[in-house]
Amino acid sequence: MEFRTERLLIRPFKSTDLQDVFNIYKNDYTCRYLLHDKWTHENMKGNFNKKLENSALTKETMLSLAAVHGTRVIGDLSVWYTDMKDTVEIGYSFSNEASGRGYATEAVSNLVKKLFVEFGVHRIQASLDARNNPSQKLCERIGMRKEAHFIQDYWNKDEWTDSIVYGMLRSDFNLRN
Repeated sequence: MEFRTERLLIRPFKSTDLQDVFNIYKNDYTCRYLLHDKWTHENMKGNFNKKLENSALTKETMLSLAAVHGTRVIGDLSVWYTDMKDTVEIGYSFSNEASGRGYATEAVSNLVKKLFVEFGVHRIQASLDARNNPSQKLCERIGMRKEAHFIQDYWNKDEWTDSIVYGMLRSDFNLRN
């Protein structure tokens, strides 16, 4: 899957993207609400190679996409099917340098459109750490609704955390567009 938005190219990762992706994941701030710790020079190649392998969305494989502005990768989008029929989950991370410019909203909203229109999914969901306010706001900006708030249901990075689930149906998307 490859497509353009107003300012971005969304495409599968290439081997030349390693340093840009490392720049996204090398700090604690970006990774504080993710399931993994920040990347190090020792583990970056292994972590990045997994993204390279995820080049097609199937029932068995995750899709990892680069959000490219100019010549630099500024974001990472992920999509995978859940165990529920025609339902996918999305995840996203963007570089601190790209923050506050609307790139994440642009990339994720266009990804959602592709998933509904071209892949025919019924439902898109996003599960996130309840403390991740910027991610909650992004979900709401693109039309997702907060469907659940679970209290201390997830053990991550040596602590219990609350999680929130946002969701959107194809029928919700059709009403908005």
